[in-house]
Amino acid sequence: MALSGNDLDTILVRINGPDHPGITAGLMELLTLSGAGIQDVEQIIIRGHLSLSLIVTIPEGRDLVKELLHFGWEQKIDIDFEVVDSSPSAREPGLVVTILGNEVTPAEFGSVASTIAKSGGNIDRIVRLARDPVLAYELVVSGEDRAGIRGALMQVADTLRCDVAVHREGLARRAKRLVVMDVDSTLIQEEVIELVADEAGCRAEVQEITERAMRGELDFEESLHARVALLEGLSASVFDRVVDRIKLTAGARTFIRTLHRLGYRTAIVSGGFTFATDFLAAELGLDHAYANTLEVHDDVLTGRVTGLIVDQAGKAALLRKIAELEDIPLEQVVAVGDGANDLAMLNEAGLGIAFNAKPVVQEAADTTVNVPYLDAILFILGVRRTDIEVADAGGMDEI
Repeated sequence: MALSGNDLDTILVRINGPDHPGITAGLMELLTLSGAGIQDVEQIIIRGHLSLSLIVTIPEGRDLVKELLHFGWEQKIDIDFEVVDSSPSAREPGLVVTILGNEVTPAEFGSVASTIAKSGGNIDRIVRLARDPVLAYELVVSGEDRAGIRGALMQVADTLRCDVAVHREGLARRAKRLVVMDVDSTLIQEEVIELVADEAGCRAEVQEITERAMRGELDFEESLHARVALLEGLSASVFDRVVDRIKLTAGARTFIRTLHRLGYRTAIVSGGFTFATDFLAAELGLDHAYANTLEVHDDVLTGRVTGLIVDQAGKAALLRKIAELEDIPLEQVVAVGDGANDLAMLNEAGLGIAFNAKPVVQEAADTTVNVPYLDAILFILGVRRTDIEVADAGGMDEI
C-alpha cells in the first residue's frame, strides 16, 4: 500500500506472520526512533502465527510507512496500513458471551455471530478459554440494545448443541466472591435419598413420590416427609455405606480447588441430608454446608426429619444467610442448581447457573451449562483452562 507519512496523521498498522522473539521490541524501537506515538495495541498468537494491530500517530515530515515496510521485510512478516480517525472511539460496557460444548462447529459459531449482528451487536473480541474438557470461547460484544441481544442469543441457544452463556461486561462479572451449590445431581451424580432408599429396599416407592412432586401433586416438604417415612427402622450405619457410594460430578474437585485459589468462599445447600453434606464439606474443604437432618433414636432412623426444612424458600434464605455471614453482597454471589427447588436460590444470586437442569430451571436461570463437567462453570467466570493447569502443576505463584 503506497502511503507517505506526509499524507496522514494516524494509521492502523496490521502485522501478520510467523511469530518469533523480538518483533514487538523491534517495532517499538523503530517507533521510538521515528518519534511516532501509539494510541492502541492488540496482539494474539494462534498456532505460532502472530497477529498484531497498532494505532500509530506519525510525526509530520516522517515517511514512517517506508520504514515499517522495511522492518517487515527484515522480520519476514507482512505489514499493511489503513488511515483511521485520530479520535479514540468511546465504548460502553457490553456483553460477554461464552460458547462452550464438546464440539463447537462453524455452523453453531455462525449462528451465534449472525444472531448478534441481526440484533444490532458487534463482536469486538474473541478469545479461546479452553480446549479440554470442552471447547470454550469468550466473545466480547458491544451494542446499544443489550437486553435485545441477550434475549435473541438465549432463544437461538435452544437450537444449538453447544451452550451459550450471556452476562454483562464490567466489574460485576469479575467481582464474584461466593459460590453456593445444590448437591444432588449437581455437585454429586446421585440423589442421596435414593441411595438411602436402596439400602431400605424402597427405591421404587421413593422415586414414585419424587415423580408426583415433579408433577406438582406434592410440594417439596410433603414429598420429603413421605419419602423419609419409608426409611423408618433403618440402622444409622447406612450413612457410612451411602457415603461410600457417592460419586462426585466430573470436574467437581477442580472446580472447588480453583475457586479456593481465586479466593472464593464455597457453600452447599441441599434438600438432602446432613450426613452427606457434612462428608462433602470435609472432603472438599467447603466453607458452609446445610441440609435436612434425619432423626435418629437408639441408632435407628425414626422416619422423620428434625429442624428446619431445606426446601426452595429455605435454600434462598440460606444463600442470603451465608452471604451475610461472609459480608458479601448478593450481586457477588453465584448459585448453581438443577431442580425446581433451586429456582428461588438462582434468582436470589447475582448470577444463577442452571447445571444440566430441568427445562423450567434453564428458562428461569441467568445462564445454563449442559456439558457434564462442573469445572466448565469456571469458563463462564472467565477463567482460562491453561491457568487452571498451571496452578495445578504448582506454578501459580511463579513469575
